[in-house]
Amino acid sequence: MKAKLPAYSVHLFTATGAVFSMLALLEAAKGDWPMMFLWLVVAFVVDGIDGPLARHYHVKANAPNIDGELLDLIIDYLTYVFIPAFALFQSNLLPGWTGWIAIIVITFASVIYFADTRMKNPDNSFQGFPACWNMAAIVIFAAQPSFWVILAIVGFLAVAMFSPLKFIHPVRTRRWRALSLPVALVWTVLAGWAAWTGFAQPQPVTLGLIATTLYLSFAGIAQQMLPERR
Repeated sequence: MKAKLPAYSVHLFTATGAVFSMLALLEAAKGDWPMMFLWLVVAFVVDGIDGPLARHYHVKANAPNIDGELLDLIIDYLTYVFIPAFALFQSNLLPGWTGWIAIIVITFASVIYFADTRMKNPDNSFQGFPACWNMAAIVIFAAQPSFWVILAIVGFLAVAMFSPLKFIHPVRTRRWRALSLPVALVWTVLAGWAAWTGFAQPQPVTLGLIATTLYLSFAGIAQQMLPERR
């Protein structure tokens, strides 16, 4: 019984991500993009913490009645895909036909990717871009590139989802984790900072957000190009 209580508590903690996604959606419906992204950052933090907790408390053995992986995927689709896609469309960063193309491509391709049984590699990295559209969207809101650049980013990442390219999980991918995890933490702080200031953040914050995003995006590809020494 002592082992079951913390294990089920982890599932309940994971489920709070659904609440944060609803709070983000309510802010998005009002067009309050900074607050929407703040709630998505909170959900991102929960997503980063619940995995290590689940492994520590052995939830598969001690709380088997709830499928933690399915629970995580449901919440991830809301926070990583659905709400960011809505924000890109509704904010008019992608006007007219470009917005329609973006939301159709993002939502359709991502749901197929989430159902792909090959999405995880043996080293706990991802096979293809892991549909982290929340991360892409907050950088886009912070940097405010032209809609052509945004459309190019959406197209590239959508194709990358089904490519053989490797993308790290900053917590679970062991290789370079001593660097990847601090970079991910810095990214989270900078993303929260940008949203908190209403995307009127200082330029160093914008540059830092772009730099950390580039590292998290290309570290796995670099690992493919530089095989690990045995």
